[in-house]
Amino acid sequence: MTTPDGGAPFLDEEMNRFLGQFQATTRPLEELREGLGAVRGRGTAAHGQVEAEVLASGALGSLRIDPRAMRLGADALAEAVLAAASNAGADLATQLTGMLTNGLNPFADEVRRAGQEW
Repeated sequence: MTTPDGGAPFLDEEMNRFLGQFQATTRPLEELREGLGAVRGRGTAAHGQVEAEVLASGALGSLRIDPRAMRLGADALAEAVLAAASNAGADLATQLTGMLTNGLNPFADEVRRAGQEW
């Protein structure tokens, strides 16, 4: 027996089953991708008087300078801004590494199992 489009019904059922499995498998990757885009790294310097936020793209998302930090002088304030941004970048890297490790571990296990079967 064939379907109205000329295909075999068991092929349509098998294709639907395969697509369902594929979507279920890739859903965690989509969620990971969305989560990675929302991550923000945060860092401070000058005893918390300078705060920076770095976006997932690596761009500086925000910078807050407490008015008291102005007393540091131009050079020290510039160093504090760079230090806060660097600390925010390190925080971002730590978060991204954790998210990627946790998000990709299930797939690494699958790759290991498939490698053992080959």
